[in-house]
Amino acid sequence: MGENVGEKDAGVTPMMAQYLEIKGRYPDALLFYRMGDFYEMFFEDAEQAAVALDIALTKRGQHMGRDIPMCGVPVHSAEGYLLTLIRKGFRVAIAEQMEDPAEAKKRGSKAVVRRDVVRLVTPGTLTEDSLLEARRNNFLAAWAEIRDSGALAIADISTGEFHVMPCPRVRLLPELARLAPRELLVSESHEAEIAPLAEEIGAALTPLARASFDSTGAERRLCDLYGIATLDAFGSFARAEISAMGAIVEYLDLTQRGKLPLLRQPTRETPGGVVQIDAATRRNLEITQALSGGREGSLVAAIDRTVTAAGGRLLERRLAAPSRDLDEIHARLAAVRHLVEDPGLCDALREELRKAPDMDRALSRLALERGGPRDLAAIRAGLERARAVADLLTGDVPERLSLAARDLAGHDALVARLRAALVEEPPLSARDGGFIAPGLDAELDEVRQLRDEGRGVIARLQARYVEQTGIQSLKIRHNNVLGYFVETTATHADRMLAPPLSETFIHRQTTANQLRFTTLELSELETRILNAGNRAIEIERRLFEDLRQVVLDNAAAISQAARALAEIDLFAAFADLARGEDWCEPRVDDSRAFDVEGGRHPVVERALRRAGESFVANDCALSQGETPAIWLITGPNMAGKSTFLRQNALIALLAQAGSFVPARRAHLGLVSQLFSRVGAADDLARGRSTFMVEMVETAAILNQADDRALVILDEIGRGTATWDGLSIAWAVLEHLHDVNRCRALFATHYHELTSLAHKLEGVENATVAVREWEGEVVFLHEVVKGAADRSYGVQVARLAGLPPAVVERARVVLEALEKGEREGGARRTALIDDLPLFSAAPAASPPARGPSAVEARLAELHPDEMTPLQALTALYELKALVRK
Repeated sequence: MGENVGEKDAGVTPMMAQYLEIKGRYPDALLFYRMGDFYEMFFEDAEQAAVALDIALTKRGQHMGRDIPMCGVPVHSAEGYLLTLIRKGFRVAIAEQMEDPAEAKKRGSKAVVRRDVVRLVTPGTLTEDSLLEARRNNFLAAWAEIRDSGALAIADISTGEFHVMPCPRVRLLPELARLAPRELLVSESHEAEIAPLAEEIGAALTPLARASFDSTGAERRLCDLYGIATLDAFGSFARAEISAMGAIVEYLDLTQRGKLPLLRQPTRETPGGVVQIDAATRRNLEITQALSGGREGSLVAAIDRTVTAAGGRLLERRLAAPSRDLDEIHARLAAVRHLVEDPGLCDALREELRKAPDMDRALSRLALERGGPRDLAAIRAGLERARAVADLLTGDVPERLSLAARDLAGHDALVARLRAALVEEPPLSARDGGFIAPGLDAELDEVRQLRDEGRGVIARLQARYVEQTGIQSLKIRHNNVLGYFVETTATHADRMLAPPLSETFIHRQTTANQLRFTTLELSELETRILNAGNRAIEIERRLFEDLRQVVLDNAAAISQAARALAEIDLFAAFADLARGEDWCEPRVDDSRAFDVEGGRHPVVERALRRAGESFVANDCALSQGETPAIWLITGPNMAGKSTFLRQNALIALLAQAGSFVPARRAHLGLVSQLFSRVGAADDLARGRSTFMVEMVETAAILNQADDRALVILDEIGRGTATWDGLSIAWAVLEHLHDVNRCRALFATHYHELTSLAHKLEGVENATVAVREWEGEVVFLHEVVKGAADRSYGVQVARLAGLPPAVVERARVVLEALEKGEREGGARRTALIDDLPLFSAAPAASPPARGPSAVEARLAELHPDEMTPLQALTALYELKALVRK
């Protein structure tokens, strides 16, 4: 290439000067510096990347008398390395060669190839399929605050989505938890206070200069982006909202180096339009992410039956933000109901949708000039599927389906053009060529023929020259000196050198036995044959750009069709789920009802089914009317209290997301807020114990829950001393009843609380039924009215595998404590003092019990070999054995 990284004791070389100049503009990013077929990294960038990527760190040359650390990655496999670096928190600036090395050499033998950064890769600005999760949005967010008025803007440049909403600082964490952005932009003046929130939700925090959030400059940037004079055409936006949106546009302009993505016109989300769910509740309910950190084990993983990537992303957004608009909920449920009642239509839709590619992301790559022929083919295939889906949705269908079908039509001309232009299976990159279909461009067909059938073209030209000269021995030959030439024997010299043939055939060489000629046509043909490969790629690239522009001219309609396909996919997925899992359509209204019959937890039920077990369904009938409705649930650990709490919260969430629900019947009054305080976790990074975290989350519930909220609380107060915990739980329950006046499920081990059911009109006792059999506890997982008489902690400890000596000692201490409780506090203390430490001997193992007569007889029976009469006789025999 004529470039040297560094020379020994030579100071700063021209190439290193160029590298340092580019690196100086991007000090916070690793610089991928293109050198031929590799992206090279130097100095500290190389040291960091070598560790992060587990690749070799080498040295190449010297700079200012010191060895230069260097490492590199191949250009063709760079995406995989990029993904690793982004996941590990790095930003990467990609510097490409902006000219051919041959061009640089024209400026001098030591001239440096011109390079510049073409893109800054950050977590929130990814577009490549290999760097993205297909079924999850990749949001870039920006938060702005102007005079105590806050706003949050979000964009996904891989799909073109662009939203903004009012967001005071107190609402920032819940909204970030709902949207789960990969990257959050804030003004440098807010970096310190917002950093803990970004860390909590796992987003990369990027501070920008205050000027990036200037609302006046932001408005101008937005108008320039959409080519409008004023933002009034899009609606009325507050200054903070304009500031946040403008910051995103400026950041995209910086990272994409002026190639702005196709962002749809901004949509303003109004407060109160969706169910409020705070970060702790999302974590506890495992809506889109399991407590283990992955998708598996979450609600979305358990119920996702979408067959398109866009449908999967829409499902996650719907579950993250259930609607509070009754008309919207009813419209969604009507669409699902129609497909449940018409399984043939549902299956046909899903079959077509399975063939639909991800048009949103293909369109985004084409807009950013990172797309290829395969993205054009994805648009073609997606629009073809759109037409097929629209043809299925004719006749009398619910409004949401008919509106979606309408958005799928009207693309026939574009599909026809793409169908005529592209081969069936085009390559990934335009530089590979071979993606334009034959017959589209005459010049391309000709150069391809020259490239692929050069011998045939030459043979046809030779036949024409034979006919023209009448010399049957005339040949067109080729060598490395003359290239292509016409050759005849010397016996035809007089004819070839005399007019009129000499006017066409130009003499070039005479040998002992042959004469050699050329023609203008042959010279041109030779040049075209030699250049045919490059010329074919040039023509294909030009045609690709034409097709890309046509697609971008139709971007708005294509995006609309993509959204419609996602919507139909989600309705069909919900219908398939309802039919396959026996879910019911919920009745959702404006009351305060919460009446569920045979409710089930979708995630737990799925896990039990895999293990060959069945889920025990339970009812939940919270009282209606204006009075509070609280169930106080007691029962042992492992009996299913937490599952019961969570399943009812998820049933409400699913209903307002527009899905059928896992129950026999469900009547649900609109839920405005969903709060969950379930499970134990500490926050050592912020110096919070498990109990402190529990109290902070409980305080948030008591301070925010309104009378339309649904609250589930599990084991409040267990992280401190017994009487402190009981006092806190008691006060929390009274506050929920008297002040919040909301619907709630309150699980506890403090049996003393059950007396509140007699004092507070909205509180009812419920318990999870268990049975004792031969000293063992059997969990029935049935929730029934009433209170538990004990917690069965010792029995659960035995099941968990505690040593028998420990279990027996616990039983002895428990009996002493219970006796002391009955006889008074002083007596209880004395009894504890009287208990000799470790005096309890392990209980003798029960004698081995052989099978009973009934069990022995049952073992002898083989139902498959019995007649009905034999089976009835055996049944009577078994009943007789039981009586004995």
